[in-house]
Amino acid sequence: MADEVKKRPKIIPKQIPMPEQDPIERGKNFNEVALGFTEEQALAEAQRCLGCLKPPCVRGCPVEVPIKDFIILMQEKDFIGAANKIKEKSMLPAVCGRVCPQEDQCEKVCVVGKKFDPVSIGRLERFVADYERQSGTKSKVEMASSTGKKVAIVGSGPSGVTAAGDLAKMGHNVTIFEALHKPGGVLIYGIPEFRLPKSIVASEIDGLKDMGVEIKTNAVIGKLYTVDELMDDFDAVFIGTGAGLPVFMGIEGENLNGVYSANEFLTRTNLMKAYDFPEFDTPIKIGGRVVVIGGGNVAMDSVRTALRLGAKEASIVYRRSHEELPARAEEVHHAKEEGIKFEMLTGPIKIIDNGEGWVKAIECMRMELVEPDDSGRRRPIPIEGSEFQIDCDIVIMAIGTNANPLVPQSTSDLELNKRGYILASEETGATSRPGIFAGGDIVTGSATVILAMGAGRKAANAIHKYLVGEEDEELSGNGDNPVS
Repeated sequence: MADEVKKRPKIIPKQIPMPEQDPIERGKNFNEVALGFTEEQALAEAQRCLGCLKPPCVRGCPVEVPIKDFIILMQEKDFIGAANKIKEKSMLPAVCGRVCPQEDQCEKVCVVGKKFDPVSIGRLERFVADYERQSGTKSKVEMASSTGKKVAIVGSGPSGVTAAGDLAKMGHNVTIFEALHKPGGVLIYGIPEFRLPKSIVASEIDGLKDMGVEIKTNAVIGKLYTVDELMDDFDAVFIGTGAGLPVFMGIEGENLNGVYSANEFLTRTNLMKAYDFPEFDTPIKIGGRVVVIGGGNVAMDSVRTALRLGAKEASIVYRRSHEELPARAEEVHHAKEEGIKFEMLTGPIKIIDNGEGWVKAIECMRMELVEPDDSGRRRPIPIEGSEFQIDCDIVIMAIGTNANPLVPQSTSDLELNKRGYILASEETGATSRPGIFAGGDIVTGSATVILAMGAGRKAANAIHKYLVGEEDEELSGNGDNPVS
């Protein structure tokens, strides 16, 4: 294989472009923006991989997908083998290929990227996952003999799904409890169809069911059952409920009609299909002008969704500059192509009433950046006398989330930090309670899909040790190494 690598033709400097819908057309529909590689394009991109002896890209992946190995199989046109290879480490390849920030992880450390564009690892992962699904072939999953141990997973988002898959492979009996009526967590309610089709998520969740994982929907832990009650019936519990409590700014006018949290807006649209009212009885009001406050991926999802729902003008209001935008560069680029307006260095100070209890406009101030704050980004401060108004009908707050208190506060003797997140070991997910583990956004605060998956994997390995009697002092619940 090393000889073959040496004989490879000269590397193409640029990544193979991803085919996409026309920007004007896609702004009117919820179909997927990126259309995916053809086989010819996928092979051309795969040939850009050097097949490094010690591939840094694998170390850059939170779930350690065998990137080099699956790309070599692609080069040999063994796409099903490549899909099987990915699934040795990831239960969600079609999801990760679409929404993971590869540019900040595996692709960031790609050796090819030191001189040229890095290999498009995410796009190749998506290709083989889609190829497998469309072929009707199901990956072979090696399952250990049953241990007879039972594990409850609270939440079916990225961390819960990953933990469930890994524990099922290890031979444990796994049951997922999901509060909503469809499994998938943030993958279903938070990410729009045009970025992540719901059929893709459903297909990958079906893979869990094929492994024997039971999924109970409409099961609100903290109300239907508590974690304490689950511990009466299960040998261990993993909490992966995410951080779904909306955050508001605390400014005048936030209680007006026409002000949404991004959580409500996206959940109504994505999970409850408000975009298809009255076929689905979930109305949502979209005015002529929509303003989204925030600059992350959720803000981009919200403003691009508003455009597709019929807004004549959709704008992002963000208090820092373009350089500090936390959203993926690809999402910002797509938003600009679609005609989204960006009001940068702008801070909202008041939402204005139209006299009938509805939003009329939002009053803002211009900002300037000074020395960096704790986040490492330059801190915005208002410019005196710079007040101005933006006319709008709808305001969507997309400035982050806090820990949902339902599960943490209904679980006895579970230590939390001052913000209400569960204290858990970064390496094992162990909490202050023996047998109870946690991971993902309910521990770290809002993060990425792949980081939540990485937390689910670490916790699954620790839970396995705990169940088979290999636990160390940390897994016994002393909480010596918590994430604060």
